[in-house]
Amino acid sequence: MTTITQTRTATATSPAETSTLPPISRLSRRLSEPRGFGDQTLIVPRPDAIRLLGGIPAPEALPVPDIARVSTELWTDPAAATAALQYSSATGFTGLREWIARREGVDPARVVITNGGLHGLSLAVLTVVERGATVAVDDPIFPLFLRVLELATDAVLPIPVDGDGLDVEALAARLAAGERIGAVYTVPDFHNPSQGTLTTDGRRALVALAEQYGFYLLIDNPYRELRFAGDDQGLRPFHESDRAIVVNTFTKTLGPGWRVGWLVLPEQLVPPVIRLRNRLDGHSSTVTQTLIEHLVLTDDGWFDRVLAPARALYAERAFALVDALEAELPGAFRTVRPEGGLFLWPRLTDDRVDAAALADRAAAHGVLYQQGEFFASGPDRWEASRHLRLAYGDRTPEELREAVRRLAAAF
Repeated sequence: MTTITQTRTATATSPAETSTLPPISRLSRRLSEPRGFGDQTLIVPRPDAIRLLGGIPAPEALPVPDIARVSTELWTDPAAATAALQYSSATGFTGLREWIARREGVDPARVVITNGGLHGLSLAVLTVVERGATVAVDDPIFPLFLRVLELATDAVLPIPVDGDGLDVEALAARLAAGERIGAVYTVPDFHNPSQGTLTTDGRRALVALAEQYGFYLLIDNPYRELRFAGDDQGLRPFHESDRAIVVNTFTKTLGPGWRVGWLVLPEQLVPPVIRLRNRLDGHSSTVTQTLIEHLVLTDDGWFDRVLAPARALYAERAFALVDALEAELPGAFRTVRPEGGLFLWPRLTDDRVDAAALADRAAAHGVLYQQGEFFASGPDRWEASRHLRLAYGDRTPEELREAVRRLAAAF
């Protein structure tokens, strides 16, 4: 076992003069190992670089004036302020859980408030994934989930994702061939990074597989409220199953700084999740729950009024990006117009193009984006490497058009 030693300066060295620090845990050592999600380029970006890197909400879409108003009301009410600074329950505020339950169409007893989406995923993984079990995951994948999954296992089974979401038939074929898994992870609405949305039939088929083979579904759904075109495929197949855990968050709608999300759990999983949580963080911030609960409960239509202009804004940006690619780089990419979410996943049409070199040239020209290969969940990274992930949420249409002009220059 590797140890870390500390030595003190002295005139002579003896056992008493050398102290040995206890080693960190095996889990901590494993989590500190590099996993291939480092910086994508060694090029130092220009000071005026346009970053299309993360799923960041548009500043204009965040309800800052309303947040300021309720914050002032809270801190000028001594009784409410004092209550907001106290402990609260592990399940979360009753009023907030009831509001979420109405939107989700479930019993409030199944809702647990979390510290954002990743916290919800961590609780779900630690509750239902046995150590060392195989978990089927999206390919390409939201890579931070793989880091969460390392809390329990390194064994993943990559399953392709396309415009219709997770390839449920491919998963069914692997299971029929004898593969056994403990869970499936997928982003069903406006998948990160591939934009795809799992069809209603696909959702039913996925639930049927979970019930047939006895595994859990980890349904990560932070983009669901950002639909600006097409038809909602619904959550009922997941909510009606005792095998599905649905994870959501206010990160993409009210802002990531809140660190407030939620789980919709099968009834039998609520007690083990709460027992686990009581050994970790105890409960979500009482202050942030107080503010969000006040915002959504004081006016039951408030949240939808916040979402309506945000959806229009993201539609304008998504379509501006697609139109700019088609105008500046005709034929260079195969694109699908998004129906929601914050990402575009264009594919290079010419497989001779060196995607890594293109990313470096683009950075030198002042546009930064994520290379597709970093989203591959399996050893075959070729198909993912032919894609670019372009995030448009926090960039104006003119910035997006300029970014594409710079990308064209990089070509």
